[in-house]
Amino acid sequence: HVICVSHTSKENTVLRASIGPEHVSVIPNAVDTTKFTPNPAARKANCITVVCITRLVYRKGVDLMVEIIPEICSRFPHVNFVIGGDGPMRVALEQMRENCLLQDRVEMLGHVKHQDVRDVLTRGHIYLNCSLTEAFCIAILEAASCGLLVVSTKVGGVPEVMPSHMIKYAPPDAKEMVEVLAHAIMHECKDVVPHRFNEDVKKMYSWHDVAARTCKVYDRVAQEVPRNLLTRLRRAYHLGPVFGILMALYVAID
Repeated sequence: HVICVSHTSKENTVLRASIGPEHVSVIPNAVDTTKFTPNPAARKANCITVVCITRLVYRKGVDLMVEIIPEICSRFPHVNFVIGGDGPMRVALEQMRENCLLQDRVEMLGHVKHQDVRDVLTRGHIYLNCSLTEAFCIAILEAASCGLLVVSTKVGGVPEVMPSHMIKYAPPDAKEMVEVLAHAIMHECKDVVPHRFNEDVKKMYSWHDVAARTCKVYDRVAQEVPRNLLTRLRRAYHLGPVFGILMALYVAID
C-alpha cells in the first residue's frame, strides 16, 4: 500500500508504478499552526515584502525568479524581496541582483534553519512559489499560516492545498507570473487578515488528523491477507522489462 500527499501524486503513482488505485491512499501533509503564527509587527513599514524560502535549484523555478524580480522591482519602487535558501542556482540570483543594481531591494539570506523559518516568513506580505513541479508544497502552507498571501505556479498538487482566497495562481511562465504577482501587490494582499489565515489553516490541517488517518491505513493493511509468492512475483515482473526483473528478484530474496 502507498500513501501519497495529494491526488495528483496518487495519479502519477498509479500510472508509473502500475498500482491499482485501491492500493493508494491520499493523506496530506500538515503544519503546526502554533509555531507558524503571524506577526504583522515584524513587517517593514511603508513597503511590501515578497518572501521566498526554497532550495535554489532548477526544479524550484529559480529561472523564473530571475526574470520576475527585476520586472516587479521596476514597476513597484515600494516592493522588496527576501530570498532564503541555498543551492547551485544561487549564483544566478546574485548575478541578477548585481546586473540590475538591486542590492538594496533583494536580500539573500542563504540557508535558513527550520527554527528560523517563521521569523523570516513573518517579515513578508506575499509568499512567492515558482516551483515547476510539486506533489504538495508544505512551504506555501507554512507561509499562509504566518498570514502571507501566496502567489504560486499552478503545478502538480499545489491547487489542492488551499482555497482561492489564500493563493493566486499562474502557469509557470515569467510574464504571467509577473502579472499575477503585480495584481496581488496592488489589490489582494491589502485584504489579508493574517490571523484569519492562520485560523483557516488550523481548520484544514493538523498533525493529529494526519496521524489518525495514517493509523487507519496501517490497520486496514495489517488485516489484509498476504499474497502468495507466485502472485507477488508475477505482479513485480509486469512492472517493466528491467525494473520488473529487479523487483521480482527483490521479492524472491525478501
